[in-house]
Amino acid sequence: MIEPEKLFQLSGGHKRRKLALTFGALERDIAGIAEKGHEYSFKNLSRREYTKKLVEILLKDPKLSPAAADEIKILLNSESFDELRLCNCARNHLLALIGSFPAEWDLVIAPHSSLLNKEGAVKARSFYKGVSVYAEDIRSPFNMGSIFRTAEGMGAEKVYISPFCTDPMQPRAQRSSMGCIETLGWERTDLNSLPEDVLVFALETGGTPIDEFVFPKQGICIIGSEELGCSPEALKRAQYGGVSIPMKGLKASLNVGVAFGILMQKWCEYLESA
Repeated sequence: MIEPEKLFQLSGGHKRRKLALTFGALERDIAGIAEKGHEYSFKNLSRREYTKKLVEILLKDPKLSPAAADEIKILLNSESFDELRLCNCARNHLLALIGSFPAEWDLVIAPHSSLLNKEGAVKARSFYKGVSVYAEDIRSPFNMGSIFRTAEGMGAEKVYISPFCTDPMQPRAQRSSMGCIETLGWERTDLNSLPEDVLVFALETGGTPIDEFVFPKQGICIIGSEELGCSPEALKRAQYGGVSIPMKGLKASLNVGVAFGILMQKWCEYLESA
């Protein structure tokens, strides 16, 4: 983090970029997820006062819109001062000013409850036994992390990934998964190596509408790549059939992570009612 006095010495785009990075580091520190070496460490100034000084620097930027300035001032002068919300608001207005909008993996999201117990081991998790997903050739690290996050949150037991899926340990996948890759069992394997005694079905266009589909109590759902969907080999392996999400829009297209979320919700509803 940089001292406010040094920020005053900068100008234009350089100042804005440095200020945006500093707000991001502050947000992580406030949320308790500061990166090593970027913790708040100014002993002569409280973090709260430091945050206010940075905001005051931003408010003097002539290119900041009146509407953005008004929103920031309301948070700055609020009796129930919310340091994290003020930082977040200021940083995102700065990014808009710079013309750089954050991707999902750039968002500062504090973790939920700890994934570890007092002994440092991963906590036991509740899940639907035998409910798994096979991700085929997912290319985007963001989508990979999203699939893991949904699978863990909705109670899948395991995630299988094809040989050419992006690496779940890729930093962007890790960030978008919110730590779920660490807690969820997963295995890289090909279609022919999936368990033979488990029902396999595919999420793909042309299948049974999701409201009519009879989900198995245990099974593996194949979700295809962002560009090509399920391969012919995957559809052949899906001996239990296919399920589709009816849509009304002209494009009739969903992000693979969103589609998987819809499927898992419907599958869980079926399991809870069975």
